[in-house]
Amino acid sequence: MRTFPLTTRAFGRLPSGESIEAWTLCGAGGLTLEVITYGAIVTQLKVPDKNGRLADVVLGFNNLDSYLADCAYVGSVVGRVAGRIPGGRFNLEGNTYELARNDPPNHLHGGLAGFNKKVWHAASQNGSNGAPSLSLAYKSLHGEEGYPGAVDVVLTFTVRHDNVLLIDTQATTDRATPFSLTFHHYFNLAGEAAGSIADHELQVHSDEFVPADEHMTPLGRLEPVTGRNNDFRRPRNLGAALPLLFRRHGDLYRIRRTSQQRAVSEPTPAVRLVHQDSGRVLEVSTTADYLQLYSGSGLDGSVVGKSGVPYARHAGICLECEGYPDGANVPQMGDIILRPGFPRRETTAYAFQLA
Repeated sequence: MRTFPLTTRAFGRLPSGESIEAWTLCGAGGLTLEVITYGAIVTQLKVPDKNGRLADVVLGFNNLDSYLADCAYVGSVVGRVAGRIPGGRFNLEGNTYELARNDPPNHLHGGLAGFNKKVWHAASQNGSNGAPSLSLAYKSLHGEEGYPGAVDVVLTFTVRHDNVLLIDTQATTDRATPFSLTFHHYFNLAGEAAGSIADHELQVHSDEFVPADEHMTPLGRLEPVTGRNNDFRRPRNLGAALPLLFRRHGDLYRIRRTSQQRAVSEPTPAVRLVHQDSGRVLEVSTTADYLQLYSGSGLDGSVVGKSGVPYARHAGICLECEGYPDGANVPQMGDIILRPGFPRRETTAYAFQLA
């Protein structure tokens, strides 16, 4: 049977009448990605198991209306700044900017209509060694969601033949602005309809985390994971670990990286997720400084996924590679300011292997 590495189809129309497309990229190793032009949402990610059987390992929906109604950022790109900005306020170059407090008292994931609610413009690309590749572009105008500066963003999705999904982000601006994207994919290596991720094992390559208050507000400092319930330096079963985490949510970790690795800006290992029964292993590497672990604790079974199964608590886990959300106010925790004349490039690699 002939395979087509890059195809497109209609996925629906917005209330405005604008058409949304779904693009499918098929790698020679079996990895298959579908991404739509609304929110740059990954709607499907099919991966072979130890017996060669494919399963869709990301939560999602079959229709555009479900994504329009979604409040959990399922599968989307998140920005202009991922995470929580305390008080919805930041200071930059002598000016104070007020943002929507859409997660009171904080600003969350870019605001009321962040990048996850925008239409991206697609173009096929020529990936290395013939790997299928797709670019999605969006221009965020000055003042959008309260942020200064116009920002041009291009996301490039590449499905390599060795079952690695690469997402490359390139951004430019006409004035200084905070900028830090992440990808809010909910992973379940047993398959998106399999239920809880309690039978997965997790390892996070980090020695430090950012403590948060009762509103999940980052507190602007690092603390060691040693002796704490959120220490994942060695692989741990999630069923045993999740009830011990603060609000069962997951923390923001500073990714372990040498000064030399930071200087060359090459992706370094951040996290490893294993599902023994299927044999699937996901290793995530990134150029970002932080990993936000989110356990899917906010899922409550009220939303039905693409296989007709409700997504209950911990139906998927998010491994969000990003900068420090409040970096504009606390630059010592990580500079997230995008400046004119200094394009930024970030890369995150999702490598699927077999145990």
